Amino acid sequence: MSENPLKVFEKLDPELLEMVENTRRLALTDGALPRKFKFLIAMALDASHGTVQGVKALAQAAVQAGATKEEITEALRVAQYISGVGSVYTAAHALKELF
Repeated sequence: MSENPLKVFEKLDPELLEMVENTRRLALTDGALPRKFKFLIAMALDASHGTVQGVKALAQAAVQAGATKEEITEALRVAQYISGVGSVYTAAHALKELF
């Protein structure tokens, strides 16, 4: 993603933006699970919810954190198993530019 989609909140509600960013940092930093696994989980959830841009951004973040194409596709297999084939179509739209 070229620009943070929440940028509008810098003026509208900076406190809300700060809260969202703090939650993002808390959820996606290394801990018991490495960041790449957290990005893969988030990507699978976005695929399940039909969020193409989220899948794209999170797949890119996962790769930057060390995830492989194989790990990305396995995470998407889990999304398909739990949420159905729609998650595969969402992921296909998101990943066609990455791979």
